[in-house]
Amino acid sequence: MTTATLAESVLDLSTVPPEQRHDLVFTRLAALAVGETLELADEHAHDPVPLLHQIERRCPGQFTVAALEGSSAQWRLAIRRAARASIAASSCCSGGACCG
Repeated sequence: MTTATLAESVLDLSTVPPEQRHDLVFTRLAALAVGETLELADEHAHDPVPLLHQIERRCPGQFTVAALEGSSAQWRLAIRRAARASIAASSCCSGGACCG
């Protein structure tokens, strides 16, 4: 993995407007090859559980999630593509309200 690839595999959601987060995450997840990982981080500690539920609903069995850090102040997750299939198209579960 090159430095450029490594830098592209980390997504800091604290810099993304809440209403754009889920669409951005799903765009990045769709680009992952089997075995690649996207690291998500949020220093504002918006609850990642609604996003994780949406990933499982839209992409059942395609990704595994590992918590790298979790506290009341921030969290980091590693989401690895375990299998290849298309990601079901749908809008955010709440129009961004769940993550902002």
